[in-house]
Amino acid sequence: MSEIAKLVASARETFGKGVARKLRAVGKTPVVVYGHGTDPVHLSVETHPLSLIVRHANALIELDIDGNKQLVLVKDVQKNPLLQVIEHVDLLIVNQGETVEVEVPVVIVGEPFSGTSYLQELNTIRLSVPATNIPEHIEVSVEGLQGGAQVLAGDVKLADDETLLDAAEQLVVHVVAPRGKAADEEAAE
Repeated sequence: MSEIAKLVASARETFGKGVARKLRAVGKTPVVVYGHGTDPVHLSVETHPLSLIVRHANALIELDIDGNKQLVLVKDVQKNPLLQVIEHVDLLIVNQGETVEVEVPVVIVGEPFSGTSYLQELNTIRLSVPATNIPEHIEVSVEGLQGGAQVLAGDVKLADDETLLDAAEQLVVHVVAPRGKAADEEAAE
């Protein structure tokens, strides 16, 4: 679980491309906060601390909006494709005991049996987890697996409070033995 980052936000009264461009010029990023049936709230936050936070998947932020604290989850980050500058961020309101649906990165650990290699087919797994206990990643071990072995989404070890949302038979990683010269000659015969 990653810790909760803190940001100070200020309200925005004006909208549009020109206003957003002026905000970015002074080191601020426009954000919108929504969820739980509330009207969207348009805010601005400091760009540098925000850019450090959104580098992590499923970042949880405690926003300070004029003295009021609000727990939010980074839902969408819009970047300029050429400059990689954050242009806008969507933040989703979450409550302490609430469960949320997130995509968690898959990290492969270990080495398969000698002479084999693994192919990762799934980069993220969709989970339902408590909002304050989102894992940074899910580890899948290929330690000692032989050629032809497969790890399916249903085989991935999850914590008690984590529920798999993807299909259990979805392939996450499989181990392959490279075809050698002898195998090619046998296939030719």
